[in-house]
Amino acid sequence: MADFTWSYSSLKQYQNCPKQYQEIRVLKNYIVKENEAMMYGKEVHSALEDYVKDGKELAKNYQRFKPMVDKLINISGDKYPEYEMALTHNKTPCDFKSEDRWVRGIADLVIVDGTHAFIIDYKTGSNKYPDPKQLRLMSLMVFTYFPDVLKIKAGLLFVMKNSFVSEEYHRKDMDKSWAMFNQPLKRLENSYETDVWEANPTPLCGWCSVDSCDHWKPRKRR
Repeated sequence: MADFTWSYSSLKQYQNCPKQYQEIRVLKNYIVKENEAMMYGKEVHSALEDYVKDGKELAKNYQRFKPMVDKLINISGDKYPEYEMALTHNKTPCDFKSEDRWVRGIADLVIVDGTHAFIIDYKTGSNKYPDPKQLRLMSLMVFTYFPDVLKIKAGLLFVMKNSFVSEEYHRKDMDKSWAMFNQPLKRLENSYETDVWEANPTPLCGWCSVDSCDHWKPRKRR
């Protein structure tokens, strides 16, 4: 069995392009270049974390997010902003930075109220193609970290669009949820074992950090 750790973002990167994954995460020849949208997303996440955790007033340009976040704060239960979780290969909780970790992730906001919990993932991008799979992985971790929780309501909160994409998960379905990650994880494991990392050319290649790839070409400036 190949020895690797993963997160939802790393698994998604592999699925998008194994070659990019290899160059950035395995060989470490490149880093992900942050664009303005990514930097803005980090700033918003940090501001919302401080607001939920410490009540720090939102900057003027973030005030429009306040009504949406206030609705979350008003939900009963213990609040865990930017909650770090990690599991070993046996799917038991471990320290986020543990060398024994197998998978890890950070939930933007977890609210736990007895047997019920909520998971919120803030999104600053477009809501045109929502991807709730990350919520499923976060739900599996929350179920593991909080054994009393039986049901989770989760959602992608697109703060720029004031829209919400909701999901619901139940403890009894955990095995089915884990099974949904089996195929891509098996492919990733196979790449580690065979050292085969195929490039997956797409129209986004011009934005890729791996400019040594045969499929990379400078994007056209408008």
